[in-house]
Amino acid sequence: MDKVMAQLEGLVAHYEELQEMMADPEVINDTKRYMEISKEEADLREVVQKYKKYKQDKKELEDNKKIISGDSDPDLVEMAKEENSEIEKEIPKLEEQIKILMLPKDPNDDKDIIMEIRGAAGGDEASLFAGDLLRMYEKYAERQGWKVSLIDSEPTEVGGYKRVAIMITGDKVYSKLKYENGAHRVQRIPVTESQGRVHTSTATVAVMPEYEQVDIDIDPKDIRVDVYRSSGAGGQHINKTSSAVRMTHLPTGIVVAMQDQRSQQQNREKAMQILKSRVYDYYESQNQAKYDAKRKNAVGTGDRSERIRTYNYPQNRVTDHRIGLTINKLDRVMNGELDEIIDALILYNQTKQLEELADKNA
Repeated sequence: MDKVMAQLEGLVAHYEELQEMMADPEVINDTKRYMEISKEEADLREVVQKYKKYKQDKKELEDNKKIISGDSDPDLVEMAKEENSEIEKEIPKLEEQIKILMLPKDPNDDKDIIMEIRGAAGGDEASLFAGDLLRMYEKYAERQGWKVSLIDSEPTEVGGYKRVAIMITGDKVYSKLKYENGAHRVQRIPVTESQGRVHTSTATVAVMPEYEQVDIDIDPKDIRVDVYRSSGAGGQHINKTSSAVRMTHLPTGIVVAMQDQRSQQQNREKAMQILKSRVYDYYESQNQAKYDAKRKNAVGTGDRSERIRTYNYPQNRVTDHRIGLTINKLDRVMNGELDEIIDALILYNQTKQLEELADKNA
C-alpha cells in the first residue's frame, strides 16, 4: 500500500494542476483541449476524493489516540474511542477501493462498441436465440442510457438472425460489455419441438471497441458502396433522399449499413469508420494466438469460441461458467437486467488483478 500512496501524492498534485488549467481562459477557449482536460480530471476525481478521505481518517485516528492517552475528561475520551472504532472499520475499505481505482485501466474502456451476434449450433433455434440476445442487449443499453444503431443484419425466415451487427454508443460501453465476448448456450424447448424435449443451441457474441483511428489502409477498389433511401422515423427528409449508405468490404464480406446521420456524406464517414474497425478486428483475429494474448484476460474476453454462459429456460437459470455464478433470474436477465452478472465479472477481474499485483510486490 505504501507504493500506492506514494503514487497518489503525485496524482493529487496533477489533479490540482488540471483544475487550475480548466479555469484558464486560454484553455476554456480551446474546446478540444478543454474537453480532453475535463475528461482526465473526471477520471481522476473519484480516486483523489477517496485518498483525501483516507488521509483525513488517518489524521483523525491519530488525533483521537492523543485524546485517549492524555485527556482527563472521560466523556471526551469515550467519544474519541467511539469515533476511532468507526474509522478503523472505514480505513481498510478505503484502502481496498483505492487499490482498485489505481489498477491499470484498459485503454478501450471508454470506447463505444460494435457487437456482432451470430446464430451458431442449432439451426433455427440458434438464430432465434441470437435475436433474443440482441433484444437483451438492446434493453440493457436502454437501462444504461446508451444508444443502439443497427449496422447490418441477416434475418432468418423464422424470425431470428443468422447474423446481426449493432453499434452501441454511450458512457463506458466497452468497460461493461467486453465480458460478453464468447459462445452463449441456451437450453429450452423449441417452439417446433412436438415431444417437449429440451434442446441445446448456441449463439456467439463478438464485442469490438470502435477504433477512432486504426492503423489499416483499405484499398478503395475493395469497397462496394450502395446508397438508398433511409427508412424509419424522421419525416420527409428520411424518406425522400438517398442518404443511407451500405459499404461492403469485398475481401472479407464485411457489410456496414448506416442511416442514422442526416446526410449521405455523414453516413459515408460513419460507415467508413465502423468498417475500418471491423476489418481491423477481423485481421487481428486471424492470428488466434496473438489475438488471445492481446484480448483475453482473467475472465476470458478474447476467445469467441469459448462457452461463457448458459441460459436454462426450464429452470429460469443463468450460469456464467468463467466465475461459477448461477442466478435464478433468467426472465429478468433476458429483459436487460444484466447488472448482477456484469458487476460480478468486473469484481472477479479486479480481484485477479489485485492478486497478481500482490504477487509481484511480494
